[in-house]
Amino acid sequence: MQNIRAFFLAVSGIAVIALVAVLTASLTAAFAGMLAIFTGIRLLSSRLKPVPVRATTAKPENMRVWNDGRGTIIDL
Repeated sequence: MQNIRAFFLAVSGIAVIALVAVLTASLTAAFAGMLAIFTGIRLLSSRLKPVPVRATTAKPENMRVWNDGRGTIIDL
């Protein structure tokens, strides 16, 4: 009876240690995966910078319009 009890105690101890090892490995893998995803998102978001929006339209500086008496001249 003593040997059977010792055997079951040893087997249950080994099972608990194995369960803790599997839990630790799975949590480590989950943490590494989340870290990789967050690093990738941070890398991509730093490259995607917003395009600045202009408040006013760009007026062409070099366009000249005048009338010489014979018609309107538009110099682009």
